[in-house]
Amino acid sequence: MNDVDQADPREIQTLQMYLNEYGQQIEILTQQLSMIEQQRLEAAAAIETLRALQENGDSTVLLPIGGGALLRVKVLDAGHVLVNVGADISVERATTDAVEYLGDRITELEALGKKVAGSVEQLQGQAGEISRRLEAAYRGARQAPAGQSGS
Repeated sequence: MNDVDQADPREIQTLQMYLNEYGQQIEILTQQLSMIEQQRLEAAAAIETLRALQENGDSTVLLPIGGGALLRVKVLDAGHVLVNVGADISVERATTDAVEYLGDRITELEALGKKVAGSVEQLQGQAGEISRRLEAAYRGARQAPAGQSGS
């Protein structure tokens, strides 16, 4: 074997480091995807609930108070709702405006989810390429001593 076929231990170490970094980035982005999907599902559930309240008018709903406990409460004003608009700021909106706002939020979350999923896909492709290079480097490292001992 010539020097080109022999694996450089520094290259193997560098590739392993890159592979670990890509793995960590993929894990973080996957967690972000999960959070985005959770927010999307919550917004969709809120829209469904608001629409049901508008149709039924005077309704009783279950209000979660924490620890798995729920209260049965009467909705006093189904025509208005407080909506969190970010940075722990909530504003009162007409229910129809709140539904529209939440629908827009869902659209934004879906777009963000697609972007993050694309990044995950790209990182997985790069990690796959590094894995192939690392595997080839390991094969070269195992074959190099055998080739040298026959000289």
